Amino acid sequence: MKLVMTLLVRDEADIIRENILYHLNRGVDFIVATDNLSVDGTLDVLMDFQSRGLLYVIRETDDNYAQARWVTRMARLACTEFAADWVINSDADEFWWPPAGNLKDMLASVPPEIGSIAAWRGDFLPRPESEGSVFERMIYRETRSTNSLGQPLPPKVMHRAMADVEVGQGNHFLVAPRGVNTAGVQGLGILHFPMRSYGQFSNKIEKGGAAYARNTELPASMGATWRKLYADQQDGRLTAYYESKLLAHEDIERGIGEGRFVIDTRLRDFLRQQAAASP
Repeated sequence: MKLVMTLLVRDEADIIRENILYHLNRGVDFIVATDNLSVDGTLDVLMDFQSRGLLYVIRETDDNYAQARWVTRMARLACTEFAADWVINSDADEFWWPPAGNLKDMLASVPPEIGSIAAWRGDFLPRPESEGSVFERMIYRETRSTNSLGQPLPPKVMHRAMADVEVGQGNHFLVAPRGVNTAGVQGLGILHFPMRSYGQFSNKIEKGGAAYARNTELPASMGATWRKLYADQQDGRLTAYYESKLLAHEDIERGIGEGRFVIDTRLRDFLRQQAAASP
């Protein structure tokens, strides 16, 4: 079995190397990545992995966040050019955690009639940068995450490789081919780190929100959470939104007691072990 992951990235230098190394150590064999106008060193990281034969880079210069079209292009390449059996369509802030073993161990037991697997996402709370590096400080996870509109986070899907696949905006579903059976796998989840610092978050919303506004392919109803946060930024409310997530320790402890948060050090511990094993 060959497992290929696609990545669509823009200004993710604080997390992209860890994401790639993590997934290569959890069963991913190869990565197809699209860099969309990064200016922070993200592209340099991708090119380094490409030089090692572990990744293929596409440089996308359009600035309209045509995510579905770009991810579909990568997912099809994964099938036709890189001989994938399964494809994960991911973002740089998403870490796919299998129930046991690695991701390919999990996929080996999926019945042949199942064409895609849905995975829940859990957001990790932002913490002050003074508390350490991203994965050292971000160890508190929401048990039921919601988006900026207060709606439950939709799952993401991985799928069997298909030359005619069409991935929906957000990587939440397959548009084509129709009739693909989707199932869940007990214990599979996506550890999600969307708000790592205010600078990172503000840059993401500013560039992503403006790109959505320029996109004439999508209906105005698509990307509602991005559009809301972009409007908040334009109106000077984004700082307050970020700070509402940046909780005091006593509030976190209360949330743990109420079952709203859990301490989740799985990724931190895995990355520590990975770093210790590196030559």
